[in-house]
Amino acid sequence: MLTEDGKHLYVSYDEYHNLIEKLAIKIHQSGWEFDTILCLARGGMRPGDILSRVFDKPLAIMSTSSYRSEAGTVQGNLDIAHYITTPKGEIAGKVLLVDDLADSGHTLNAVIQQLKNNYAPITELRSAVIWTKGLSIFNPDYSVEFLPTNPWIHQPFESYDSLRPEQLIQKWSV
Repeated sequence: MLTEDGKHLYVSYDEYHNLIEKLAIKIHQSGWEFDTILCLARGGMRPGDILSRVFDKPLAIMSTSSYRSEAGTVQGNLDIAHYITTPKGEIAGKVLLVDDLADSGHTLNAVIQQLKNNYAPITELRSAVIWTKGLSIFNPDYSVEFLPTNPWIHQPFESYDSLRPEQLIQKWSV
């Protein structure tokens, strides 16, 4: 649900999963065949996992991080892992890069440059996200929703960002 001022988008679990399914349909209908899904942790892990299951393709993971301050709402320096975790040895062939959104686009641009420069066995690379914001400098190959007002996206699991084990103990103690 987009707020009236266009500054916040609140997404339920059902809507989140529906959007991932719509992303799968777009990818499938493109006719592009790929070998591996590479998700960017953390945002791309949930969509990557679901797409991996739907397409029955191995899931590789690359960690990136840029949102650390103010409970993950302020973008900081971009860190990209030097290694990719994959069940098939080395990532190769046609790779679908998955993240949750193209926000500023800087992370996706930097990751794609790193992949092109350091992973010669990748023969083709395409990108898929749920949301693309209007301010993004990156245009993904597959996207479900374009957000021209650049809202902050409140994903259904963000409550875990501030939840700590002690609070869970308190919640579940009888």
